[in-house]
Amino acid sequence: MAQTFTPEGAGLRPFSVAHVEEPWRTPRTPGDLTIRWTRRSRVLAADSWGGLEVPLEEELEAYEVEILDGATVKRVLSTTTASAVYTAAQQTADWGAPKTVTLTL
Repeated sequence: MAQTFTPEGAGLRPFSVAHVEEPWRTPRTPGDLTIRWTRRSRVLAADSWGGLEVPLEEELEAYEVEILDGATVKRVLSTTTASAVYTAAQQTADWGAPKTVTLTL
């Protein structure tokens, strides 16, 4: 029996990022938070234990970081590198003041 199939290309999407670094570890100017992550790739050369930056297999590198309040998106940060800066001014606009971070160990 013949069936109609429309491929969506989900298998070609880049992998999600990994190892998101806690932003309070690398503050920039007072109040700014730098969010960093490790890019992943589907290219075979990326399957290494060498710990090197994986090769970029896509035409361009682009990310969107969603700042959430529960399920509500407060802000989307767009960047073309493996990090984004959530500025104190953006935090103030979103939350009324720069975010303070409390660590529970």
